Amino acid sequence: MIIDIAYDNPDGSHAGLEVLTFEELKPRLRGAVTRRPSRLDFHQLMLVRDGEGTAMVDFADYECAPGTLLHLRPGQVQRLPYDAVGRPANLDAVLLLFTPDFPPPPLLPVAGAVLDGFGPVAWSLPPDCFGAFDRAVLELVAVYQTWRGAPIAPAAGLDLTGALLRQLLGALVLRMAGLSDPVTAGLSDPAVDRDMPAPIAEVYLAFRRELERSFAATRSVETYAARLGYAARTLTRACQAATGRTAKQLVDARVILQAQRLLAHTDQPISVIAHALGFTEATNFGKFFARETGLAPGDFRRAQR
Repeated sequence: MIIDIAYDNPDGSHAGLEVLTFEELKPRLRGAVTRRPSRLDFHQLMLVRDGEGTAMVDFADYECAPGTLLHLRPGQVQRLPYDAVGRPANLDAVLLLFTPDFPPPPLLPVAGAVLDGFGPVAWSLPPDCFGAFDRAVLELVAVYQTWRGAPIAPAAGLDLTGALLRQLLGALVLRMAGLSDPVTAGLSDPAVDRDMPAPIAEVYLAFRRELERSFAATRSVETYAARLGYAARTLTRACQAATGRTAKQLVDARVILQAQRLLAHTDQPISVIAHALGFTEATNFGKFFARETGLAPGDFRRAQR
């Protein structure tokens, strides 16, 4: 079973952001959390400064090394970075944990897309880019430590510090929006190609948002196209330009991801999961799942446990 983890900042329940190191996090975790997958209801950014390990996000593995930036979104399943024998990795890494409503409203649509549920998970930052991110993260650390260590202050002071933390996080999100060449694996999508014409990028992002809302109701690309006012081939061209995959492949991948989450996280019968994902027959769901993953649903569930 996957463990649900809700946002809980020990430095103050009203704070929508927590900043800590990976070493500070490990003692707070129950043994089961380090051994088994967990599902978050908040964002988690991790910048690895030194050390190596392997993180699992939505059933795909990501190698962590100096310069790795990981971004987990609410609802995603993870296993914290671990070493070759399955123990928590020895990483010099800074984590930013924040609620969905903590960042300031995005100034640019592309910045908002960074926080969407279907953005990239990992980047391998080159040295010059890592230096810029490291400085930005360390400034967040310094401001957060000042806030955490300060005695009870007037409300205005707390508001100013909170506003500063929000803006610093917003600046970091803008930096992420400018990243290219994400490390991709499994079901993760690369970022939209920044060289694409804006209209094509808009089509892709509109499709992904509609897919996130409706994947359990329909797997028909034609239905998505009609809802958005485009031809089906327009959606497919936009998806191929952005990700190298067709619209149909992205639809199927999103359904499979949800199926994997439900199989690993719940004890629901496979027939109930099949119906929840729009399949009228559990046998059809089983064939679809096996075709896409190479495992029967029951085998996948047993492997996760």
